[in-house]
Amino acid sequence: MLCLGTAREVRVTGSPEQDRPVDGPTAVRILVGAQLRQLREARGLTRAEAGDTIRASESKLSRMELGRVGFKQRDVKDLLTLYGVHDEAEREAVLARVREANAPSWWQPYSDVTPNWFQRYLGLEATASLIRTYEVAFVPGLLQTEDYARAVMRLSHGSGLLDEVERRVRLRLERQQVLTRPDPPRLWAVVDEAALRRPVGGRRVMRDQLETLISIVVKSPHVSLQVVPLAAGGYAAAGSPFTILRFPQDSLPDVVYIEQLTGALYLDKRDDVEYYFDAVNRLFVEAAPVRDTVRILERIVHDLGRAPD
Repeated sequence: MLCLGTAREVRVTGSPEQDRPVDGPTAVRILVGAQLRQLREARGLTRAEAGDTIRASESKLSRMELGRVGFKQRDVKDLLTLYGVHDEAEREAVLARVREANAPSWWQPYSDVTPNWFQRYLGLEATASLIRTYEVAFVPGLLQTEDYARAVMRLSHGSGLLDEVERRVRLRLERQQVLTRPDPPRLWAVVDEAALRRPVGGRRVMRDQLETLISIVVKSPHVSLQVVPLAAGGYAAAGSPFTILRFPQDSLPDVVYIEQLTGALYLDKRDDVEYYFDAVNRLFVEAAPVRDTVRILERIVHDLGRAPD
């Protein structure tokens, strides 16, 4: 399994068009950062020494190499010179990717309602080939209906203006397009049964949400949903929702994402990634089998009853 800090070599020879396609500025930024780190290490330079060349602190250079900040063309040119990359074709290959990394992302129109710590996740999610997620309180965002998403947003941002809530709902619905594109990622979600029984938005909204989940499970072979029954008692990772993202490019490492009320954690240490990888694998075993999901959802719909809210 790949983890941050163990990325494989990224070559700068050739043009971006000849390389394996990379989806989204966030992924390109990580690739560029990994390449710059490898070039620096090959020259035997410390981050502090390289940072002096571009008038940057060691911590800023670290963020650049991890793809967590944008790049200035001038800084990258100076670093390439420092690292001994003088061939014009090689330099242009890197600089072309810098321009791609700095291109506006699809969520830019929603930047006023999207915190910086979440924007990185949006870029990674759009690039992932496999998304493993565990939820304890809500239906996973990629599977939410519009009305259910609106109810969730009102719970989380009840003090905001109505227009802000609607913009957050639109953002969530646009995120879901990743599952309907020609090459969708594989989504494997595990949800606590309590989240499916909690009538967020009322009975009608919850009933529609559950019926939509049934339709997705039946019609979308790239989406797998498992439910952890209430009768299961205690189980791995209980109470700690998280997501593990895997990418098609060898140079992009697995990332563990843990969202909090006012920020998020992006875990990159090998031990951390492997811990969550083991936890999600235990969840897959402890949850009801995929073949039982539709039956479980239908039972919950029945228990909700057909009475109006």
